[in-house]
Amino acid sequence: MDISKIIKAVERRTGRMSCGAVIVAAGTASRMGGIDKVMAPLGGVPMIQRTVRTFQESDVIREIVIVTRQDLVTPIMELCRSFDKVTAVTVGGDGRQDSVEIGLSALSKNIRLAAIQDGARPLITQQVIARTVKAANACGAAAPAIPVKDTVKVVRDGVVTETPDRSTLRAVQTPQAFDVDLLKAALYKAREEGAAVTDDCSAVERLGMPVKIVEGDERNIKVTTPLDLKIAELLLEDAT
Repeated sequence: MDISKIIKAVERRTGRMSCGAVIVAAGTASRMGGIDKVMAPLGGVPMIQRTVRTFQESDVIREIVIVTRQDLVTPIMELCRSFDKVTAVTVGGDGRQDSVEIGLSALSKNIRLAAIQDGARPLITQQVIARTVKAANACGAAAPAIPVKDTVKVVRDGVVTETPDRSTLRAVQTPQAFDVDLLKAALYKAREEGAAVTDDCSAVERLGMPVKIVEGDERNIKVTTPLDLKIAELLLEDAT
């Protein structure tokens, strides 16, 4: 794979490109205390269905691929039967990176941008999706983020080694949107080099490519624990 050639091609591309969404919902929910968060009801609607519906209704998304666990393929297909943008519900891999790569391979060949979304961020808005995709269309890679409120410490062996300037820190959310070829190349290189990447942006950053940060949304939380689910319910009630 000629990564330098791919980067140059991304830098030359102009014009609006079609965008597909890869919604990753293949985790085991080990911190949910026995609750299957993918199917957990939120305002009376299963969480994954609520997440997918926002992308279905987005004007900037052409198609949707959902990557999930084997046991959830059929239930999610049933939940998303009325969403005509959903072109595939497929089984994920051993880790998130594997699942993202599987999702990318399931997108149509004419899709040039991919918006990678956590299935467990059910309060994503169309505004955040649109901002992120617009920025990725312009520069090849973009992600929404919000300012960090707490002071953050770098700790090694239980001792503080550094206190970063909080004004420069951002908490990154999803969707993270990329040129499809660029993201495939970044994930390929990370895998080849055995690099641990915490999100898709990290993989692209390793190639030396800039990632544009756009305004996120404080309500766009990731549901990881039962407390997060309760908070999401309160945020949903407040918005209605």
